[in-house]
Amino acid sequence: MTDVLKCISPIDGSVFATRSVLSMDEAQAAAARARAAQAAWAARPLAERIDLVMAGVAAVGAMNDEIVPELAHMMGRPVRYGGEFRGFNERASHMAAIAAEALAPIEVGEDATFKRYIKRIPQGVVFVVAPWNYPYMTAINTVAPALIAGNTVVLKHATQTLLVGERMARAFHSAGIPADVFQNVFLDHDTTSDLIASGAFNFVNFTGSVGGGRAMERAAAGTFTGVGTELGGKDPGYVLEDADLDAAVDTLIDGAMFNSGQCCCGIERIYVHESLYDAFVEKAVDIVNGYKLGNPLDAETSIGPMASTRFAAEVRAQIAEALADGAVAHIAPMAADDGAAYLTPQILTNVTHKMRVMRDESFGPVVGIMKVSSDEEAIALMNDSEFGLTASLWTADLDRAQAVGDRVETGTVFLNRADYLDPGLCWTGCKNTGRGGGLSIIGFHNLTRPKSYHLKKVTK
Repeated sequence: MTDVLKCISPIDGSVFATRSVLSMDEAQAAAARARAAQAAWAARPLAERIDLVMAGVAAVGAMNDEIVPELAHMMGRPVRYGGEFRGFNERASHMAAIAAEALAPIEVGEDATFKRYIKRIPQGVVFVVAPWNYPYMTAINTVAPALIAGNTVVLKHATQTLLVGERMARAFHSAGIPADVFQNVFLDHDTTSDLIASGAFNFVNFTGSVGGGRAMERAAAGTFTGVGTELGGKDPGYVLEDADLDAAVDTLIDGAMFNSGQCCCGIERIYVHESLYDAFVEKAVDIVNGYKLGNPLDAETSIGPMASTRFAAEVRAQIAEALADGAVAHIAPMAADDGAAYLTPQILTNVTHKMRVMRDESFGPVVGIMKVSSDEEAIALMNDSEFGLTASLWTADLDRAQAVGDRVETGTVFLNRADYLDPGLCWTGCKNTGRGGGLSIIGFHNLTRPKSYHLKKVTK
């Protein structure tokens, strides 16, 4: 059991922040406060809940000058990219805008004898377990619609981004959301599992590893607690022969390397039609050779360290194994590569699906590029994965893209773009990427339960 959580900064390996975890009794008390506060929060008018949530979002935005360097210290993203507030605000704003429609009763019918309808009722207490890679945006995906729908929320953030939940709670409380309605907690793994197993929550939303998702489902087994998960990914890009080559290279390589490759829907493998393959690889190498690896607090740095030396070690291992099996590396070691968290971004060719770098989640700045000769070959390779979050297709032919997309086992199909979360669409996955869906109208439906009304009128 861990008594103290420590955020180790990838900048220099120092301890950036520590927080003591709650005991089981303290954690149970926090969950009980959330449950006690839920009915009164749900009884508030929807418009009032929306206004309070959006005021909390604005309060987070007011902290952005502090948040950006804090994120660099905690997880290594360069300050030049300005943080996450644009996406944070976009997602919350969209969910606020569609709330009245998404949560409106479904009218089934009314006549002289009966009135029938289905209401959307809050789940109750929603437990959000958020990851470190986009700590604000991933959290708001569930926090905003859960609160708007009338749930209370308990947030547990990743140790690597230890201070994010505190900042969100401070901002939301300053906007007028009651302290028991939105709570940030520090928990170790055992207490987290025990809380879920005790039935403390009505719904659990987890973003993280496949192993973590399995632990959540095991803890919830037999409690009938709903669990939504977004887990691993190995998202492919497919460049067809009529693609806009420059746009495809720019977007797919950015999707592979941005945030040091630590993106939920980052591009981890690319399949290029043989007619464009050589030119694609040449342009991709030129782009990555233009990156500056370095301290994320330096405004000139375009790619920072990975969030942890442990994560970087896994990427190095995948690259080394691939090279031993015949892969070709195209990027020479960069000066700042320290063999630890600072890792040279890498492009690999002559790769196959026998290599872990093309099968296992890398979650780092490496991408393998393979030549293909047909849609059939590309579809088979894209589907040759245990994961399914997004797939990015590049062609001018919309009908062909839709036909290919229909056959790809994935949660989202992108055409001529990648690595973006549209809050109007359901964020979901298949296979070992998990189950459930966030954002969009479907996100509201997952954070509520249907309640049917079959009302017989008294007639004389």
